[in-house]
Amino acid sequence: MAARSASAPSSAHPSSHQPLAERLRPRTLGEVIGQQHVLGPGMPLRLAFESGRPHSCILWGPPGVGKTTIARLMADAFDAQFISISAVLGGVKDIREAVEQAQAARDGLMQQRTIVFVDEVHRFNKSQQDAFLPHVESGLFTFIGATTENPSFEVNSALLSRAAVYVLQPLFEEDLKRIVGLAQAEQALPAIESVAIDRLVAYADGDARRLLNTLETLAMAAAQEKLTEITDAWLLKVLGERMRRYDKGGEQFYDTISALHKSVRGSDPDAALYWLVRMLDGGADPRYMARRLVRMAAEDIGLADPRALRLALDASEVYERLGSPEGELALAECVVYLAVAPKSNAVYKAYNAARAWVKQDGTRPVPMHLRNAPTQLMKELDYGKGYRYAHDEEGGFAAGENYLPEGMAEPGFYQPVERGLEIKIAQKMRDLRERNVAAAHPDVQAPDTGV
Repeated sequence: MAARSASAPSSAHPSSHQPLAERLRPRTLGEVIGQQHVLGPGMPLRLAFESGRPHSCILWGPPGVGKTTIARLMADAFDAQFISISAVLGGVKDIREAVEQAQAARDGLMQQRTIVFVDEVHRFNKSQQDAFLPHVESGLFTFIGATTENPSFEVNSALLSRAAVYVLQPLFEEDLKRIVGLAQAEQALPAIESVAIDRLVAYADGDARRLLNTLETLAMAAAQEKLTEITDAWLLKVLGERMRRYDKGGEQFYDTISALHKSVRGSDPDAALYWLVRMLDGGADPRYMARRLVRMAAEDIGLADPRALRLALDASEVYERLGSPEGELALAECVVYLAVAPKSNAVYKAYNAARAWVKQDGTRPVPMHLRNAPTQLMKELDYGKGYRYAHDEEGGFAAGENYLPEGMAEPGFYQPVERGLEIKIAQKMRDLRERNVAAAHPDVQAPDTGV
């Protein structure tokens, strides 16, 4: 959830016996911390609030970023009846009861609008999601779904087409620090060392609910020990394994990802799995891990096994569909495959060599025979003249043809290794070079390549 702004006074006086997350829940739109890309002045969701006309929407974002809070505020802003359904615990019975309540509110003396909020909407199956459609279309109620999963995959297209999608982001560090300040202003916890606040913010990782729950745990423990200040050392002692084992932005984080990358490059599946699990256990974002695996497949395996890149992309997609913890198995499968796959950095080296060459070389003109000639004038200027269409040549290869700028020697950027598929690629390149030599010097025997 996104806590209320430190500068705005609460419009109510919640009981100190309530959970801290509920005590700090924003009660007006101006009290919301974070999500200014949709709630700031002139932004789409703010405009929806100000229009006075509620509309169905999907709030997509990670846990603890304010999805439920925004839905409740929308109900308050439109003086609407708020009905909340948990897709984890609810079913068709809950949907039917929500419809009945919405009809009663519409047909009653007050003729009140209704907002039906479905938390974790991706947990509902197709038929359950379809049950909302006729009532959304008729305007009986406004539908708001909250999901941590990509709605393109998890929400029925029919329902998705009738709802705007708002993407909510993890809270920034400064947002989370403001929430700590709010908790202190509520006298919910004692003073905290600045380094301890930094650690708490890193641990929360953009999740306000996680931060507030942790603060509440610390407050109770500090009260039992009659502490006047929460220090970093005491924080680590109390929370123990719950805390991150590395700082997300610190040296240890990058050391660990380096160890994972080097274990994959070194073809050690056990070590690669160990470092992957270490990072996931420490709180690393699995999506970040998926991106790194894609990079490893391109950099260290390349064309020695082109399936590796596809598998890395598939693992990333599987995680997006399943989330944690189920989707993490796909990342583990990918890590093992990358580790045991044949290795080649030939494409990586070729790309870097080509970049360095282009950076220092002049802008060479494109040879006339390689230029496109879409107009008659260009044809008259010999654009494309003499170009040999490879598909019409023997073996689909125009032996002796030159595709580099005039005067540029063969740079040899790509040098395939003798591993995996690149063994065959290297052989193919040798064969093509022999044909080029034979075409350029038909009376000279091509050198023996040992093939």
